[in-house]
Amino acid sequence: MVRITLGVEGMKCVKCEAHMDDTVRKMFAVEKVTSSHENNETVILSAEDISDDRLSEAVASAGYTLTGIAREPYEKKGLFGLFKK
Repeated sequence: MVRITLGVEGMKCVKCEAHMDDTVRKMFAVEKVTSSHENNETVILSAEDISDDRLSEAVASAGYTLTGIAREPYEKKGLFGLFKK
């Protein structure tokens, strides 16, 4: 699993966050997506990596500006994560 953090400029409110989340869900099969207009970011948890070009296309189609992409491996933590080995 991979955690992809997108820098996103242009989100101004919670409706913008929901619009960005919906756009990501429609374009990709993701485990979870969370956007924050206060932090100017969208965090995606996905089983498969997503190319930079496709991520850029998703942000642009939602009407925002992509300012950066960061990736890191993600492993579930907590009670249910203990049984995934």
